[in-house]
Amino acid sequence: MGKILAITNQKGGVGKTTTAVNLAASLAAMKRKVLLVDLDPQGNATMGSGIDKRACKQTVYHLLLGLAEVGDVILQTPSKHDILPANRELAGAEVELVDEENREVRLKRALAKVAERYDFILIDCPPALNLLTLNGLVAADAVMIPMQCEYYALEGLSDLVQTVKRLRQHLNPKLEIEGLLRTMYDPRSTLALQVANQLQQHFGDKVYRTVVPRNIRLAEAPSYGVPALEFDKTSKGAQAYLQLAGELLRNQEKQAAQA
Repeated sequence: MGKILAITNQKGGVGKTTTAVNLAASLAAMKRKVLLVDLDPQGNATMGSGIDKRACKQTVYHLLLGLAEVGDVILQTPSKHDILPANRELAGAEVELVDEENREVRLKRALAKVAERYDFILIDCPPALNLLTLNGLVAADAVMIPMQCEYYALEGLSDLVQTVKRLRQHLNPKLEIEGLLRTMYDPRSTLALQVANQLQQHFGDKVYRTVVPRNIRLAEAPSYGVPALEFDKTSKGAQAYLQLAGELLRNQEKQAAQA
């Protein structure tokens, strides 16, 4: 059964969707079977994977409301990873699920039906701790936290760590922090270096060695509806996500050996 990773941070603009799309494409390029779950009503992970969100007849919205089966919603992207797409309809799911029983385990139950098919399932969560994010965190084995190395990011990180602890107590006892990913990193910034050092002091080997730099190619790729790997494989951004995929695979091998 594949590892389910929720890519989340309550702070917006830290590279969650960029990470979800490019990591999915990088793992697929390494011949791993990957499912990307777009849990954000903006549908950016869907569009960035080369799927027109406006043309999707069935999405995560229909899945969460029990209007479609997971196998009917999955699409294959040009980058060879699969996706559960999202569009603006998903924004209505929260309101419609409010009075439903077991509303926080809808995604978990749906993914359980296809988890055996994949090596990795990556969940792109919205930048808020809402019912959609809760579904992602309850379904996940672990959390990947992309973050910028700046002061406010540290405050948001402590909130997120507390959220993971509470979820572990009440809804998902196996949930753990897989790792912290430094994104939009500028090594010339003294503040970035200071925050990076603080992260390593507090979280040790939970901080990925891979660092994603500020890179114009990463920013440009979504407007062409492709991951950076397809847009410019030689770019620093694309290479960083290939490196992250390799690090993730090595970590998984280590964990399997220790188990």
